[in-house]
Amino acid sequence: MSKEEFPSEKDLPQEDQEKQAKAAEADKAGVKDDKKVKDDKEEAAKPADVELDQLKAEVAALTQKNKDLEDKYLRSQAEIQNAQRRYSKERANLVKYESQRLGKDILSSVDNLERALQVKADDEASRQLKKGIEMTLEGLVRALKDNGIEEIKADGEKFDPTLHQAVQSVPAENDEQKGYVVQVLQKGYVYKDRVLRPAMVVVAQ
Repeated sequence: MSKEEFPSEKDLPQEDQEKQAKAAEADKAGVKDDKKVKDDKEEAAKPADVELDQLKAEVAALTQKNKDLEDKYLRSQAEIQNAQRRYSKERANLVKYESQRLGKDILSSVDNLERALQVKADDEASRQLKKGIEMTLEGLVRALKDNGIEEIKADGEKFDPTLHQAVQSVPAENDEQKGYVVQVLQKGYVYKDRVLRPAMVVVAQ
């Protein structure tokens, strides 16, 4: 086919030339648009990644904060329970040993009454007075016993450092007497399961 059969752009009508130019521009614009869309997607992806990292960091921080708060809560609950147990124990002890101070104060009076009974009564008046002292002493001892305060057995008992206080020792008459109480200088008393006052004793060695 000769050259004349293929008309050049110059030979094309003006309308066709304009169509070709527009088509070429459209192609170029399409390439640019695709590139722009790709770039936009990449740019959009970057902030999304940053935001995701921030959210992860916030979740981690909140999780740790929740663990810390839970730990503090559990510690607080444990402290409250311990305080309640201590309070209950102290209250129970107060109720259990409520007569302890009164008992100690009365013991000195009991000692004085017992010493008064050791005085010899020579006449009827003295005997009557002694009888009254005996009755008073019996009443005090009974009141002490009713409130859980009892005399510690000491005379002839094996020396017990938790119950007896050795203030003197004497030579033992035989081996069987060694380590035993041979004389009580002052009576001792227990209050329930507590030693209110140890017995002051003489021990054979």
